[in-house]
Amino acid sequence: MSELRYFNDVVTLEYDQEKCISCGMCAVVCPHAVFAIENGKAVMDNRNLCMECGACMRNCPAGAISVEAGEGCVRAIINELLGIEGPCC
Repeated sequence: MSELRYFNDVVTLEYDQEKCISCGMCAVVCPHAVFAIENGKAVMDNRNLCMECGACMRNCPAGAISVEAGEGCVRAIINELLGIEGPCC
């Protein structure tokens, strides 16, 4: 199975490891395994896989993660399946 990759180096995802409290929630909630836990701290293991859903940011109690979360291509895919014309990514 190939890795789903978006455009390289364009994601708005930012992570401040100094603020990390080692809860691991970012790694738990990320649907694309962008984060991993190494030596008790989160690391951005696959930044370019981020789809900017915002799950990591919303679940980080320390505020160590920021991303301009949006709907991305999801809205366009759902609209297409429903036969609705709408904005695309």
